[in-house]
Amino acid sequence: MKKGEIYEGVIEKVDFPNKGRVLIDGQNVTVKNGMPGQKIRFMINKKRSGRVEGRLLEVLERSPLETREPVCSIFPQCGGCMYQTMDYQAQLNMKKNQIRELLDDAIKRGGQVDPEGNPDYLFEGIKGSPMEFAYRNKMEFSFGDAEKGGPLTLGLHKKGSTYDVLDAVDCKLVHEDLTKILNCVLEYCREQGFTYYHKMQHTGYLRHLLLRRGNTTGEILVNLVTTTQLEPNLTKLVERLLQLPLEGKIVGILHILNDSLADMVQSDETRILYGQDFFYEEILGLKFKITPFSFFQPNSLGAEILYSTAREYIGDTKDMTVFDLYSGTGTISQILASVAKKVIGVEIVEEAVEAARENAKRNGIDNCEFIAGDVLKVLDEIQEKPDYIVLDPPRDGIHPKALPKIIQYGVENLVYISCKPTSLARDLEVFLANGYRVVKAVCVDQFSQSVHCETVVLLSRSS
Repeated sequence: MKKGEIYEGVIEKVDFPNKGRVLIDGQNVTVKNGMPGQKIRFMINKKRSGRVEGRLLEVLERSPLETREPVCSIFPQCGGCMYQTMDYQAQLNMKKNQIRELLDDAIKRGGQVDPEGNPDYLFEGIKGSPMEFAYRNKMEFSFGDAEKGGPLTLGLHKKGSTYDVLDAVDCKLVHEDLTKILNCVLEYCREQGFTYYHKMQHTGYLRHLLLRRGNTTGEILVNLVTTTQLEPNLTKLVERLLQLPLEGKIVGILHILNDSLADMVQSDETRILYGQDFFYEEILGLKFKITPFSFFQPNSLGAEILYSTAREYIGDTKDMTVFDLYSGTGTISQILASVAKKVIGVEIVEEAVEAARENAKRNGIDNCEFIAGDVLKVLDEIQEKPDYIVLDPPRDGIHPKALPKIIQYGVENLVYISCKPTSLARDLEVFLANGYRVVKAVCVDQFSQSVHCETVVLLSRSS
């Protein structure tokens, strides 16, 4: 096989998160963004150290697992929900098997096996999302064009492209309220002749549309992200948005100014065009204030299942001091507060820590302390010692230098919540090498139609 050559084959299996395996003349080729059973055409684009990768060009035949028709106009070009034509139960089975394989391999490498050499822990399967569609309470849409020199678009990136943006005018991952807002903003910006920000030339005005909607409250926060290269009056846009017939209610419209070279949603300055710069969401009877950049689980109803599962795994924490590391807006901390002596949350995003403190006060919780800072550094400064640790790190997992500090506390039990099973599997091997064993694990799908999935693991010190 040589780079640039084109082949056809059937995807035999998909490894987490989206690495399809195609066997060509005894050689395994990894091709991303496909489904098991699809016959595809692909081009070889990488070959090194005996590993071969291909780029998907075309699906020649549908998979037997594709039993449904697409629900939006930009499938399969958009990579946002690539499994939408697969029955949801089949999606769950595939994710469950992918994650179990990763955990099994890590646990076996860590030496935790039964007399037959099998991984010795309880795997409890997968829990599905209460909603298959319209579950996301947050979506970042990008401005751009679908082809060079084409009309302004607002939506999601084309699969495998960092430049082409497809109009997400009927996206089914979000509530219909948000697609109405997107269409309104896109129509207005086209009328005004606004240009989008070109990442290479660093010119243009429009960058992103960040939308957040409380699934339980219906409160909506609209965030238009632009550069400072224009200074238009956006009053008419605000008027149009407030006139939209929505099921929920817009509580804030913000203009976020961002002149950073990086292609990410961030704020140099935030101007409130209408209302307030936050909204409320409720989970498990607790009320949370959420700001534009607060971390909050993107599937509120799925989060209730995730946090209920975590609470069940954590068990009895009566009279215990609990460390909630990577605590975000303090959701887990507050859920545990009623059954713990004290909970200390550590989170690097200062805005999220401020929100966590406000949320605890609003919910009448006085035994939570929230510290803003990097877990790696904060653990050296905290005087108290934990009786229990809960970990919910970002996708990359726990910093390698923070892991030994966590392990040195020697807590009897800890729970690890992961949004990226490959990072989890890597970190588990370190825990196993340092006297812990995996008691049980379960998957919780908060991202139906997509490749992602959450995992909750209970670890205990070996006797």
